[in-house]
Amino acid sequence: MKLLLTLSLIFIGSLCLAQQGQNVYYIKNNGKYVDVRDSADYVRIVREPDSGTVLYNVTELYINGKRKLLGQSKSIVSALYEGTCRTFYANGQRESIASYKDGEKNGEDFEYYPNGELYLQKTYQNNTTIDVRNDYQIKNNNDSLGKAQVTDGNGYFKGYDDKFAYIEEEGPVKDGKRDGTWKGEFKDIHTSFTEIYDNGKLVNGTAIEKNGKSSNYSGTRRKVPEFKGGVKAFGSFLSRHINYPARARENNVEGSVILSFIVEKTGELSGIKVAKSVSAELDAEAVRVLKKSPLWTPGTQFGNPVRVSYSIPISFILN
Repeated sequence: MKLLLTLSLIFIGSLCLAQQGQNVYYIKNNGKYVDVRDSADYVRIVREPDSGTVLYNVTELYINGKRKLLGQSKSIVSALYEGTCRTFYANGQRESIASYKDGEKNGEDFEYYPNGELYLQKTYQNNTTIDVRNDYQIKNNNDSLGKAQVTDGNGYFKGYDDKFAYIEEEGPVKDGKRDGTWKGEFKDIHTSFTEIYDNGKLVNGTAIEKNGKSSNYSGTRRKVPEFKGGVKAFGSFLSRHINYPARARENNVEGSVILSFIVEKTGELSGIKVAKSVSAELDAEAVRVLKKSPLWTPGTQFGNPVRVSYSIPISFILN
């Protein structure tokens, strides 16, 4: 987990792009889009739907050509996953198998160690929270040798960092929910924490930074930033303020401009940049409108506001 969180906001609304064929994106591990393959960490290929379905086929490949992800998306512009999505480690072993609905995990989610052993099985149910950890129950959790730590939702959970280098958090699980005292440490931000849960609800927590500064929080550990009013309100804001550039209209230029920016602790947007260009006119219009955005509700981490990096697609289509 990094202090500068990197998230992707999926915008589907009145400006949604619908095109045929396939789109190819070159992407860095931090989510940044680049123009050439040699500068990318992986490639995303989004192909048109098969006969009888409206879902686009998504394939991601490591630069060496090995598969990284297989899934289906409702959008050719963004990874709005639907149904089963599979990911793979660079060594070819399966990394995860997860079920999605409208771009959010919904249903069973299986995660694996790089050696192929099952690490964690979770169940997501009707996620409506903006807590980054989402709303899930822990069903099974094993060590790297396959020894059970949590079975059928009961036991003592041990969760690793993304690289399986150290245990990031641990605590008791009852009926699939966190219960009792949990503790952990996020080494990348030099912060340790202790939390008290009751039947899956975070009663209170205390985080201590490397410099000794402590903070108290309750309800949730982390929240992502949000446009006030949510995704629909953001879509309405874009619809009201975007003016299709005359030159692009005359030349029938369509496409989706992907912008990256930072939501500051104050809710202001800064560092707005074009991560993937369509044309000079459409790029400039997308940037102009986003600069007019009102303050967002900032993201929080351990009860404190934090800077969060975002990327969004703003799509232009001619009627």
